[in-house]
Amino acid sequence: MKKFILSIGIAAVASVALADSNVVTVALRPDANAPVIPKEIYGQFAEHLGSCIYGGLWVGPDSKIPNQNGYRTDVLNALKELKVPVLRWPGGCFADEYHWRDGIGDPALRPRMVNNNWGGTVEDNSFGTNEFFNLCELIGAEPYLSGNVGSGTVEELAKWVEYITAESGPMAELRRQNGREKPWHLKYLGVGNESWGCGGNFTPEYYADVYRRYQTYCREFNGNKLYKIASGASDYDYNWTDVMMKKAGRFMNGISLHYYTVTGWSGKKGSALDFTDEDYYWTLGKCLEIAPVIRRHCDIMDKYDARKRVGLLVDEWGTWWDEEPGTIRGHLYQQNTLRDAMVAALSLNVFHTFADRVKMANIAQIANVLQAMVLTKDDKMVLTPTYYVFKMYRPHQDAKFIPVQVSTPIMDVRGDRKVPVVDATASLKDGKYCVSLVNTDLEKGVTVTVSLGGAAGKNLKGEILTGAKANSYNDFSMPEQVNLKPFAGAMVKNGVMTVEMPSKSIVTLTFE
Repeated sequence: MKKFILSIGIAAVASVALADSNVVTVALRPDANAPVIPKEIYGQFAEHLGSCIYGGLWVGPDSKIPNQNGYRTDVLNALKELKVPVLRWPGGCFADEYHWRDGIGDPALRPRMVNNNWGGTVEDNSFGTNEFFNLCELIGAEPYLSGNVGSGTVEELAKWVEYITAESGPMAELRRQNGREKPWHLKYLGVGNESWGCGGNFTPEYYADVYRRYQTYCREFNGNKLYKIASGASDYDYNWTDVMMKKAGRFMNGISLHYYTVTGWSGKKGSALDFTDEDYYWTLGKCLEIAPVIRRHCDIMDKYDARKRVGLLVDEWGTWWDEEPGTIRGHLYQQNTLRDAMVAALSLNVFHTFADRVKMANIAQIANVLQAMVLTKDDKMVLTPTYYVFKMYRPHQDAKFIPVQVSTPIMDVRGDRKVPVVDATASLKDGKYCVSLVNTDLEKGVTVTVSLGGAAGKNLKGEILTGAKANSYNDFSMPEQVNLKPFAGAMVKNGVMTVEMPSKSIVTLTFE
């Protein structure tokens, strides 16, 4: 099957120094057979980890922090603006220790629990099934439920699905007793999480059999159709994908993949704020390495599923740095800089090129954890640079992918990472084109000429995201250091758009 891969003209250099030319060419190559970019690629992930849920999304109805039935008003409004298509919950590693019956009924009577995976925090279970599904309705997101396979039973997961979706029966009556008359809609059901690690330390052969068993008993009630997702591989574990597709492929609708942009798993991962220019470029090269990783997993899936019935879901991705000094160990609170925004844009560009197989992606995580959309502290909230990337990329959701050809200098970083000076993606929806460009160069602006492939280029509008430095960030005392601004540095003449991009910038242009 055809893959729509970004084509880059290589002009390699010996180090992170750039080639002399500051002119880059981009050509749109419309293809009638190109896929639609699933809006679910812009999915989010909310785990019971640190202050992602408690303090980030949920403060309770009695809080002095402005809230709507317990949900933070400021965060709710920010997520509505982002048009979140799908939200994954309750984990992550937490999912395989979560027992859903502890999180229903009168909040005052719910048992407390220790979050053994993340800092040993004691949680009161005040945010449970009803609270999650109601949140999804409030922000217009499709729920994605991660089921407990590691420490849970088949019956427990089966009855959770019944509690959520059944119109009648004992689980439906229990739901009504807890204040919800009508069933919720549940499409996405994950059967375990990271089953090769924190979700049970299974071998792929054993987990394939476990998956087949658990998914069998997750019934579909009242016409609710489940999209069943197997716990997939981490990064470069291609054998896991091979075994799962061979032994259980016909029982799944999707299989997950986790890929984090990290500098190393052992010891320190590096500071979110204190890094060198070379660190910056190497990080971008590491994030772009997800492209050949996805390609390899897709090739394996194609062996068993040439028609691409099974989707690949990158349901955990993003940067992972050392926790911010002074924060609680195990809560994974990190700052979010322009470098993280670059990682977000480049990663989304990659996902677009594999839209024929990649059907969802969920950045980790939505609030206060890893590469978050929002950071909160008491009654304050700040939007991160990554938030603004997701906002400026909204036109790509459910738009038809337009393959692009890019001719750009390439940087060779530390001999093992390649970084293009300019990266690009494009799409078309309802007669409107959207082109997003990323200039990774920390020092030089670049002139980009874009051949529009027949588009007229009328009603041109643009937005830009940049900052004074690669480590510029938004915090509670300075919330607007990195923010979207109107961009007027583009013009169209004779079917060619010329774009003057500043250094270290992301630009999105829409036109007809």
